[in-house]
Amino acid sequence: MTNKWNFQKPTEEENRISKELADKLAISPVICQLLVKRGITTEEEANKFFKPSLNDLHDPFLMPDMDKAVKRLNKALGEREKILVYGDYDVDGTTAVSLVYKFLRPYTTLLDYYIPDRYDEGYGISYKGIDYAANNDVKLIISLDCGIKAIEKIEYAKQKGIDFIICDHHMPDDTLPDAVAVLDAKRVDSIYPYEHLSGCGVGFKLMQAFAKSNNFPFADLEKLLDLCAVSIASDIVPITGENRIMAYYGLKQINSNPSLGLKGIIDVCGLTGKEITMSDIVFKIGPRINASGRMMNGKEAVDLLLAKDSESAREKSENINQYNDERRELDKKITDEANAIIDDFQDMADRKAIVVFNPAWHKGVIGIVASRLTEKYYRPAVVLTKSSELITGSARSVSGFDIYKAIESCRDLLENFGGHTYAAGLSLKEENLEAFTNRFLQLAADEIVPEQMVPQLDVDAILDFKDINAKFMHDLKKMSPFGPDNQKPVFCSRRVKDYGTSKLVGKDLEHIKLELIDANSNSPIHGIAFGMHKHSKHIKGMKPFNICYTVEENTYNGNTSLQLMIKDIKPDDI
Repeated sequence: MTNKWNFQKPTEEENRISKELADKLAISPVICQLLVKRGITTEEEANKFFKPSLNDLHDPFLMPDMDKAVKRLNKALGEREKILVYGDYDVDGTTAVSLVYKFLRPYTTLLDYYIPDRYDEGYGISYKGIDYAANNDVKLIISLDCGIKAIEKIEYAKQKGIDFIICDHHMPDDTLPDAVAVLDAKRVDSIYPYEHLSGCGVGFKLMQAFAKSNNFPFADLEKLLDLCAVSIASDIVPITGENRIMAYYGLKQINSNPSLGLKGIIDVCGLTGKEITMSDIVFKIGPRINASGRMMNGKEAVDLLLAKDSESAREKSENINQYNDERRELDKKITDEANAIIDDFQDMADRKAIVVFNPAWHKGVIGIVASRLTEKYYRPAVVLTKSSELITGSARSVSGFDIYKAIESCRDLLENFGGHTYAAGLSLKEENLEAFTNRFLQLAADEIVPEQMVPQLDVDAILDFKDINAKFMHDLKKMSPFGPDNQKPVFCSRRVKDYGTSKLVGKDLEHIKLELIDANSNSPIHGIAFGMHKHSKHIKGMKPFNICYTVEENTYNGNTSLQLMIKDIKPDDI
């Protein structure tokens, strides 16, 4: 599928501000262009962006119900009540449980944690989990990354004499559960200044408020920000505001002194000794933590993240790495089967969304398969399987189509649903499957315009190769951590040519190792274009072409050089 390149030329005013910033900050004018595009127009704003401060974290007591939550937690500790820390089985949930458990551990021995089984209990708070709490004389449950819609289950817990503090970041319904406290910055009555926290981030704010109320040192909480960084990267929340601050310091912790559990995963990922980025978390660390809940039980991920000795961490990391290998095989198999179903659709060219169902598919990987289908066909995708008596599914979307709202509009056909703008989960009875499929496909047909079905590449700046040097890279790295709403900048260089030394590489010669020059350069710059062998003939013919890319540091045999990571190539025969 051909990418559409989008580039908005800076206005005269933007160029003026960029030049002023470049003079004041002594950094590349191109980097200042990128800052201005992000709404950063003053020296003070730029310095805050480059050097986030923990002092800029918001007062946790601005969140609705935070005072009630802290009061109930202090009561539980003072009266020596048993507390259960309960969380979802994905990365966000397991890191949140680990963070809250770790922080509370020094203050009570009456502490336990619980992760529901994806297959036996499903997403969120379960009756089985509440029964476990009741049978173990638990009086307070702190739920993390789930619970915002668990009205009946909170009522069930109350009947058993169990109180709930809910920490969630998903969209609430009009009616909230009758818990002691419901912490969610997305509540309609919330005045909290930042609504994009991860589930782990909400857990962090609860612990921040708890520490503040008891005059505990913030330093004890700061060292747990590595878990926040993992959740922020893995849950694909915006890297802005508080998330940027927590991710910035969390990455510092991961790179300087990670917990034993994270160190174990870093080792099995082959990242030891390398500077770990948000991208490493998204593609290597996060999937391994997730694999525990996908293939077995998410409790194993928490066991690992709470590990107290290196040997235990190593052993648990190797187990989780094995789950990840199994997950990859399963993911490929089911993706192939889903593609085969789509190949049989007679009207695929006219369809603006995809719904596929197979009762035998493994529930643990359908979210990944939905993501792969969205990437391949550039349409919203819902992947469904059978779980117990219900059909359950995961949905992923394309830019501009709110899949949560689309699924919410089918709520009369659903047993349960939840999620975000671009990712959601749902369950329904089998007799409602056809009606749901038809309504969802019609919603997509009515709302999605053809432009949304074409992959877009947003270009941040046009670069000459002479602009790419060590100083430029140093300034560019100041913009990290990268992620949603602060994506790694994509650059474009026009009418570049092969230096004469580019070549096909890879087992099947599917990649191109590039050595390129442009009109203003004599020495070549290196690049790698994965899976773009179809352009080889044009490139080797010494014909000009345009490239979109990110600029990376490539370390090999102890030597670091700059490399272009090519995202797209378009021949230029003008």
